[in-house]
Amino acid sequence: MPEPTTQHLNTESITSLVHDFYTDVRADPVLGPVFEQALHERWEPHLQRMVDFWSTIALGDKRYSGNVFAKHMALSGIAPEHFAAWVRLWGQHTERLFSPDVAHELQSVAHGIARNLYLGYFGTRPVFSTDPPEDPHALPILHGTSNAPGSPI
Repeated sequence: MPEPTTQHLNTESITSLVHDFYTDVRADPVLGPVFEQALHERWEPHLQRMVDFWSTIALGDKRYSGNVFAKHMALSGIAPEHFAAWVRLWGQHTERLFSPDVAHELQSVAHGIARNLYLGYFGTRPVFSTDPPEDPHALPILHGTSNAPGSPI
């Protein structure tokens, strides 16, 4: 993996992250079809909305308002492998662009969002693994667990 460019966390770097990430999402064989079906010809507004969302999260800009949960729950055909692919790509992009501390913070936020959405779809909480899969083509980045009280996630 290439060394991170250690960009400063600002609107420009968030914009770069979002645009580069979604370029790979569109090309991903697991994620691409889901996003194309959901967005059709509305990619540009979606990208701007995601820049606003991540700027609000990472910079406190308060540019985004909306219901992330409701928007995602309206999608059909979502499976655990979609979450695994999304988390994997997000990790790759954040690690490439930012220092380890900044990348980890952005990944932690993304994991929290993914956990809530995963719970909404499947009624269980995922566990994110940092262990590499035995099969390099597999996507076992997250696995469902029981929703037991005291769960670490």
